[in-house]
Amino acid sequence: MDNLEIKPGVYWVGVIDWDIRNFHGYITQRGTTYNAYLIVDEKITLVDTVKACLFDEMMDRIKKIIDPSKIDIIVSNHVEMDHTGSIPMILEHCPNAEIITSTQGEKGLKRHFKADWNLRVVKSGESMSIGKKTLTFVHIPMVHWPDSMVTYIAEDKLLLSNDAFGQHIATPERFDDELGWDVLKEEAAKYYANIVMPYGPQAAKAIEALGGIEIDMIAPCHGIIWRSLIPNILAEYNKWVNYETEKRALIVFDTMWNSTKSMAYKLQEGLMEAGLPTTVKFLGTNHISDIVPEMMHSRLILLGSPTLNNGMLPTMGAFLTYIKGLRPKKRVGFAFGSYGWGGQAVGEINEIMEKLKWDMPEESININYIPDPEELDEVKAVGKKLGEYILAQEE
Repeated sequence: MDNLEIKPGVYWVGVIDWDIRNFHGYITQRGTTYNAYLIVDEKITLVDTVKACLFDEMMDRIKKIIDPSKIDIIVSNHVEMDHTGSIPMILEHCPNAEIITSTQGEKGLKRHFKADWNLRVVKSGESMSIGKKTLTFVHIPMVHWPDSMVTYIAEDKLLLSNDAFGQHIATPERFDDELGWDVLKEEAAKYYANIVMPYGPQAAKAIEALGGIEIDMIAPCHGIIWRSLIPNILAEYNKWVNYETEKRALIVFDTMWNSTKSMAYKLQEGLMEAGLPTTVKFLGTNHISDIVPEMMHSRLILLGSPTLNNGMLPTMGAFLTYIKGLRPKKRVGFAFGSYGWGGQAVGEINEIMEKLKWDMPEESININYIPDPEELDEVKAVGKKLGEYILAQEE
């Protein structure tokens, strides 16, 4: 596909990555997009670049608009290599270009590239004229790296939002209204849950800092550009940054000889009987990055594992390591499992939920070997009780 003018004199010159399926542990079934933006004004400005291996495709798009040697400014909103990997190569064409970045961005660029570049550090809120357009830089540290900032063009009411509001999706469509809300909500939620969720308070501050400016287009570094569905995505982000959940349950489990599995589905029966919508995810067939979005929406999280080698199954251990890093808040937790002789898995799950400061209103269930019908009836009763507990909560 060709470059695309998204505002007068502002062009999308990014690259669609159709093939990527794993983005540092995040499964990207729909691929992704690395967005870069070229602003043609008195000072020609490139905002972000793409992965180094995709440089040629970005350069082909730039060449169709201007001679790359005429680039005066490169804005580095974020140091991560999917944003900056092509900077060394673009500088071969415009060696005198000035690189604009944040304080932490300067440190990161120097550590990544070990190069003596023409760097200019900007403060949060600082503006610079490039001709008819004015660029304003707002730092959004820890959304999701310390160096992160966004670039705003007041004349176009355009926010170049870095990783905020992004989605990992490869598509020929470039705008939200061309693709549709259902797919975008799903991918934006997965992106937020797996990347931004640990930094909810920082993301809330970033949204607050941007609240006073007029925006009619949001152009992130991954995925489509928002122009028609901005109220939709802002409403979702306001929920996510405040860790708001729905009255629903998520059961995540793994099993060895199906004892823990039978408990998982009895818990589901009880929860559904209470009237609480419930999703069940088996770690043997679901990737952790696909489970996390459901966790972001669910208030009640039930985690089950049998005991193996005096601990939980490695799949549950990996899942909980991932969850500890994401730090979901305001959840209700419950642990369950089966064992042969040690029985330590359930206790380990409880310890992690305690560290996450989840509410745990019911005693965990740990059943020796194979649950009998009476024990499974008790499991179902606990599920129903938990469902009633969630449904009785005030919003």
